[in-house]
Amino acid sequence: MLEPTALFWDVGGVLLSNGWDRAARRRAIDQFRLDREEFEDRHELVVSAFEKGQLGLEDYLKRTVFYEPRAFTRQQFEEFLFAQSKPDPETLNIVDRLARSRKYLLATLNNESQELNEYRISHFGLRTYFMVFFSSCYLGVRKPDEAIYRLALHLTGRTPEECLFIDDRALNVECAQRCGMRTIHFHDPVQLLQDLRLIGVEV
Repeated sequence: MLEPTALFWDVGGVLLSNGWDRAARRRAIDQFRLDREEFEDRHELVVSAFEKGQLGLEDYLKRTVFYEPRAFTRQQFEEFLFAQSKPDPETLNIVDRLARSRKYLLATLNNESQELNEYRISHFGLRTYFMVFFSSCYLGVRKPDEAIYRLALHLTGRTPEECLFIDDRALNVECAQRCGMRTIHFHDPVQLLQDLRLIGVEV
């Protein structure tokens, strides 16, 4: 079996906390005293376009929060949204060691809205580690759609057997496997390190 030459990483839940997941939205609902059901209904209606880059942050917030007057500003809400992102230092240390080895093509493969994606790349210095960012907001397709994995393969010129995909969600991992990619279902940095070494990735 070929040793991996390209490692594709999910961001939220692996390298960083999830940027705008259910838990982050719940904190926003509590902080800004939003109607939970109304906010989540509106979010579900627009999240696909939001993460595919078809809807910017300003319009997302107009449709989910600022469709009526609020006692807080959009800037306050945006600052709260961005502040939900936290790094996982142990996982980033593993990625740093892999990047320094220069043995692998390192890329992200994640679902993210454009403004949040670019904030997280910049704020957490992800360009230090990754050569390319295959984000749903740039590609116009989201995991677990198999098209996003095939785009990553085509754009890097790699065969599926050469590629390893790391994600914390089982369905995303399963769909990558159906495309022929090798996978790691991420649980924590210790398990990740063990699984990388089992696959033959030198860390």
